[in-house]
Amino acid sequence: MNELIAVAVITILAVISPGADFAMVTRNSTLYGRKAGLFAALGIAIGVLVHVGYTVLGVGLVISRAPLLFNAIKFVGAAYLVYIGYRTFATRSRLDVDLSGGAPISVFAALRSGFLTNALNPKTTLFVLSTYTQVVHVGTPFSTQIGYGLFMSFAHWAWFTLVALFFSHCRLRNAMLQGQVLLNRGIGTVLVGLGVALALAPMGH
Repeated sequence: MNELIAVAVITILAVISPGADFAMVTRNSTLYGRKAGLFAALGIAIGVLVHVGYTVLGVGLVISRAPLLFNAIKFVGAAYLVYIGYRTFATRSRLDVDLSGGAPISVFAALRSGFLTNALNPKTTLFVLSTYTQVVHVGTPFSTQIGYGLFMSFAHWAWFTLVALFFSHCRLRNAMLQGQVLLNRGIGTVLVGLGVALALAPMGH
C-alpha cells in the first residue's frame, strides 16, 4: 500500500472520529466564542507534534537496532487498527459535550486546553504509533517521516478549525452529534478493512 495514501486515510479517520478533541473545540467555541475554538484547534495541532516527535525517534531506533521487534510492533499496530475500528463501529453511545459555563478564558488558556487535551490523549498516541509502524520502513527518509507528522498536525488543525467555525452553532452541533452513530459505523468499517490489509501485507521491507 502506498505510504502516503495509508497515512492520509488513517489520519483523516482519526481526526474526524468524534472524541475528546472534538468535545474540547466544540465546548470552547460554544461557551467562549470562535477565537477560543480556533486557538484550541491550534493547540491540538501542536499536541500532535509531541506524539510525532517521540514516535519518529522511537520507531527509527527500533528499525535500526531490532528489525524483528519492529515487525512485531507493526503487526500489533495493525491489530490495534482492527480493534479500534470494531469498537468505533459497535459503539452506540453519543459523545457528551460538557457545556457548563465558567469565566471567560484567555487565548493562552484556550491554546493550552487544546494542547493538553491532545498531548495527554492515549488514543492519539496509539493512532500515531500505529500509523508510523505501518508506513515507515528502513528506506523511508527522515525528512519524509517528518513530513508525515506535519501532515497529521495540519489535518488536525484544518478539521478542528472547521469545527470551531461551523459547528459551534447549536443546531449544527446537535446535527453532528445526532449523526455520530452512522459516522462511527463508516469510520469503523474502513479502519477494520485497513487494519486487515496492513496486517496481511509483507512485514519486511
